[in-house]
Amino acid sequence: MARIIDGEKMNMVGRNVRLLRKKRRMSQQALSNKLELLGIYVCRGSVSRIEDQSRTVTDIELYGIANVLQVSIEELFQTV
Repeated sequence: MARIIDGEKMNMVGRNVRLLRKKRRMSQQALSNKLELLGIYVCRGSVSRIEDQSRTVTDIELYGIANVLQVSIEELFQTV
Protein backbone atom coordinates (compact mmCIF):
# COMPACT_ATOMS: atom_id res chain seq x y z
CA MET A 1 0.00 0.00 0.00
CA ALA A 2 1.37 3.39 -0.98
CA ARG A 3 1.80 5.95 1.76
CA ILE A 4 0.71 9.56 1.39
CA ILE A 5 4.30 10.67 1.90
CA ASP A 6 5.51 8.54 -1.05
CA GLY A 7 4.77 11.41 -3.45
CA GLU A 8 7.05 14.28 -4.36
CA LYS A 9 5.64 16.58 -1.67
CA MET A 10 6.80 15.77 1.85
CA ASN A 11 4.45 18.16 3.70
CA MET A 12 1.20 20.03 3.23
CA VAL A 13 2.13 23.35 4.84
CA GLY A 14 5.21 24.55 2.97
CA ARG A 15 3.42 26.84 0.56
CA ASN A 16 1.55 28.60 3.36
CA VAL A 17 4.68 28.87 5.50
CA ARG A 18 6.38 30.73 2.64
CA LEU A 19 3.37 32.99 1.99
CA LEU A 20 2.90 33.86 5.66
CA ARG A 21 6.62 34.40 6.22
CA LYS A 22 6.88 36.76 3.24
CA LYS A 23 3.68 38.56 4.29
CA ARG A 24 5.48 39.36 7.54
CA ARG A 25 8.61 40.47 5.65
CA MET A 26 10.64 37.82 7.43
CA SER A 27 13.64 36.06 5.93
CA GLN A 28 14.13 32.32 6.18
CA GLN A 29 17.07 33.00 8.50
CA ALA A 30 14.89 35.17 10.74
CA LEU A 31 12.30 32.39 10.97
CA SER A 32 15.06 29.93 11.82
CA ASN A 33 16.43 32.25 14.50
CA LYS A 34 13.01 32.80 16.09
CA LEU A 35 12.37 29.05 16.15
CA GLU A 36 15.72 28.56 17.87
CA LEU A 37 14.64 31.00 20.59
CA LEU A 38 11.77 28.58 21.25
CA GLY A 39 14.22 25.67 21.47
CA ILE A 40 13.25 24.35 18.03
CA TYR A 41 16.33 23.93 15.86
CA VAL A 42 15.49 24.30 12.16
CA CYS A 43 18.35 25.72 10.08
CA ARG A 44 17.72 28.17 7.22
CA GLY A 45 18.25 25.41 4.67
CA SER A 46 15.62 23.28 6.36
CA VAL A 47 13.17 26.21 6.28
CA SER A 48 13.79 26.37 2.53
CA ARG A 49 13.15 22.63 2.16
CA ILE A 50 9.98 22.88 4.26
CA GLU A 51 8.75 25.68 2.02
CA ASP A 52 9.48 23.77 -1.19
CA GLN A 53 7.83 20.71 0.39
CA SER A 54 10.92 18.50 0.05
CA ARG A 55 11.21 18.01 3.84
CA THR A 56 8.76 16.69 6.39
CA VAL A 57 7.70 18.82 9.36
CA THR A 58 7.42 17.49 12.90
CA ASP A 59 4.55 18.37 15.19
CA ILE A 60 6.79 20.53 17.40
CA GLU A 61 8.09 22.35 14.31
CA LEU A 62 4.48 23.02 13.22
CA TYR A 63 3.74 24.40 16.68
CA GLY A 64 6.81 26.66 16.56
CA ILE A 65 6.22 27.88 13.02
CA ALA A 66 2.61 28.75 13.83
CA ASN A 67 3.76 30.52 17.00
CA VAL A 68 6.43 32.58 15.21
CA LEU A 69 4.12 33.46 12.31
CA GLN A 70 1.30 34.23 14.78
CA VAL A 71 -1.27 31.95 13.19
CA SER A 72 -3.05 28.80 14.28
CA ILE A 73 -1.70 25.44 13.19
CA GLU A 74 -4.93 24.99 11.23
CA GLU A 75 -4.15 28.10 9.20
CA LEU A 76 -0.92 26.49 8.01
CA PHE A 77 -3.02 23.76 6.35
CA GLN A 78 -5.60 26.02 4.70
CA THR A 79 -5.59 26.22 0.94
CA VAL A 80 -5.03 29.70 -0.40
